[in-house]
Amino acid sequence: MKLNLNNSIKVLFCALAIFAQIKCSSSNDATDPVLPPVTPPVTPPVVTNDVDFWLTKGDQSVLLAKQTVTLGFNTTYNINQNIEVSESQKFQTVDGFGYTLTGGSADVINQLNASKKSALLQELFGSGENSIGISYLRISIGASDLNATPFTYDDLSTGETDLDLAKFSLDKDKAGVISLLKEILAINPKILILATPWSAPIWMKDNDSFKGGKLQPKYYDVYAKYFVKYIQQMKAEGITIDAITPQNEPLHDGNNPSMYMSATDQATFIKNNLGPAFKTAGIKVKIIAYDHNCDNPNYPKAILADADAYPFVDGSAFHLYAGDISALTNVYNSYPAKSVYFTEQWTSSTASFNGDLKWHLRNVIIGSMRNYSKNALEWNLANNTAFGPHTDGGCTMCKGALTVTGNDSFQRNVAYYIIAHASKFVPAGSVRIGSNTSGNLQNVAFITPSGSKVLIVENDGDGLEVFNIKFNDKWVTTSLEAGAVGTYTWK
Repeated sequence: MKLNLNNSIKVLFCALAIFAQIKCSSSNDATDPVLPPVTPPVTPPVVTNDVDFWLTKGDQSVLLAKQTVTLGFNTTYNINQNIEVSESQKFQTVDGFGYTLTGGSADVINQLNASKKSALLQELFGSGENSIGISYLRISIGASDLNATPFTYDDLSTGETDLDLAKFSLDKDKAGVISLLKEILAINPKILILATPWSAPIWMKDNDSFKGGKLQPKYYDVYAKYFVKYIQQMKAEGITIDAITPQNEPLHDGNNPSMYMSATDQATFIKNNLGPAFKTAGIKVKIIAYDHNCDNPNYPKAILADADAYPFVDGSAFHLYAGDISALTNVYNSYPAKSVYFTEQWTSSTASFNGDLKWHLRNVIIGSMRNYSKNALEWNLANNTAFGPHTDGGCTMCKGALTVTGNDSFQRNVAYYIIAHASKFVPAGSVRIGSNTSGNLQNVAFITPSGSKVLIVENDGDGLEVFNIKFNDKWVTTSLEAGAVGTYTWK
C-alpha cells in the first residue's frame, strides 16, 4: 500500500492541534499547517483583605472568633442590601463598655488562684490580642443586692446617729472591691468608674431598714457629705471615681438593699445639697440622674427642668427592664447639652444564649449607642455556680458574664460576648458615625481614636442575610446567619 507522506504528517499535526485545543483544518492541502498564536493565560487580580471580621453565633459554635475569609473592598455593583457607613456623620463620643463590679463579683474572682486571676484580669482589662478591653465599670457605694449581706459605710446601732460621719469607713470593701480595683487599675489606669448607692445608711431613712424607705430631709446635708467622704477616701486608695448617681433604681423599693427617691426629692437633694457639697469640696465628679428604667423618661426630664438642679447634672442613666430604648433619645432631644448613659441590664440564669445574644446586642449595645448613650454596661461581672453571692431578697437568677467554678476555673457566659463585641474594638474616645439600618440587620458604626472604622451587626431575622458594607463608594460583601453577631473593622 502506497503511503501519502504529506497526509500522514498532516494527520499528526491535527492530532497535536486537537490536544492543544487548536482548531485544525481537515483540508487535503499538502502545504504545512500554520498554527495560531498561543494566548498566555490571564492572571486573576489579587484580592487583598481590607476588613477584619469577628463572629459569634447563637448556637455557640463560634464565639468571638476572627474569621479567615478575605473581605476586600471593590467598585463592582451588586444587588445585595447595603449597610452604608459614613464618617461624615458624627454623633456622641463613647466613654466605654463594661459591667458592674459587684461585691459578689469581687469575692468570686478573688477566690481564683494567683496565676488564674492574673490571666483573667489581663483578658478582661488588658489591651492585647487576647483581651476584650473593658473600659468602664460600675460599682456600688456600700452593698448592692449582689453582696453576701447588706451594709453601708456608716452602719450604727439602733437609735444612734453620726452627723459628723466620724464612723464612716470603707473597711467592708477593702478586701473585696477595692483590692480588686487596684489590680484592675494597674492593668488599665484609664478605666472609668461610676459609683451608685443602693441605700443610704439606715439611720438616715424613715423606716430604719436596708429595704425600701426614704431618705429623711433632715439628713440630706449629711448624706451629701457621705458622698464627698466616699469620693475622697476612694481617691486616697488610688481609685478615682468619674461619676455617681444619687440612687440605684429610685422607684424600685422592694430590693435588699434599696431606697425610694422621687424625681422631686432627687432634684431637691442635687440642687440644695449634693451639688453644692461637691462644689465646696472642689469635687469634679459627674452627677448623673435617675439610673432606672426606660419606661419613665419624665423622671430625668423633671430633674433637668429644674433650673437650679440643671447646672449640677451631667446627664441621665437608664436600664431596660421596662420601656423602650428610644427613651434615651427622648431625653437627649429634650436636653441635648446633657449626656445619656446605659448603666445596667441583667442576663437570666433561665434564658437562652441565642435569645440573650440577639436581644442584648439589638438593645443594649446597638440600641443604646444609636440612641446617644455614651456607655453600655451589662449587670454583673461574675458569680458562682449558685448565682451568688446575693443578699437575702437579692437577685437569685442574675447570671454573671463569668461563672467562677473553682479556684482555677471559670466559664464565659453570654454577657461576656455581648460586651466583648464592642469593648474589644471600640475604645474610650471613639465616636459613633453614620450607618443605615437595613431590614433585619441591626447595626452601629464608630471611628476609633486611631482612625479605624468599626461596624457591629446583629442579624435579627430568621435566615441567612447576605449584605454589603458600603464605605466611600466601595463595597465588600459578607453574610451573617440568623441570630449571629459580627464586628467588622477596617482602616
